[in-house]
Amino acid sequence: MDAQERRQAIARRLEGASGPVSAAVLAREHSVSRQIIVGDIALLRAGGMDIAATPRGYVLPAPAAGLVRTLACRHRADQMEEELNAMVDQGCTVLDVIVEHPIYGQLTGQLQISNRYDVGQFVQRCRRQEAAPLSQLTEGIHLHTVACPSQEAYDRVKESLSKLGFLLEEK
Repeated sequence: MDAQERRQAIARRLEGASGPVSAAVLAREHSVSRQIIVGDIALLRAGGMDIAATPRGYVLPAPAAGLVRTLACRHRADQMEEELNAMVDQGCTVLDVIVEHPIYGQLTGQLQISNRYDVGQFVQRCRRQEAAPLSQLTEGIHLHTVACPSQEAYDRVKESLSKLGFLLEEK
């Protein structure tokens, strides 16, 4: 299999995947290094394929179903799990986290977190890799894009975050 055939196979794999596929898994499947896969993904993106890198692997983003809104939040790093659970417990998916960096401008991290299992996996990965959340760059201030099944679910998310003191609101 040459490089072009491998990239086509990766594209098909992502199109048929029911969840994220890690670079390590793709590397094993194609008997190449993880770095070769990262390069293949970069070339597929450059060719116009919309591939998102999430903490659990690569996905082809599905159009967000329902209501998509942005929330402004602020909390300490050790409260991240509580914040994410407050959103997914209302039936919403946390699509991303966004911070405003003084040099680079807007930085966005794809999350695609839909349930407590996803939250737990994300938090464990942060701890294992000793990775600080993006919000630490901005004294805890950050945005989340959420996809909610209804206005009622979104209102419940806002209420939950407000009760926790995490929602930035106009005073």
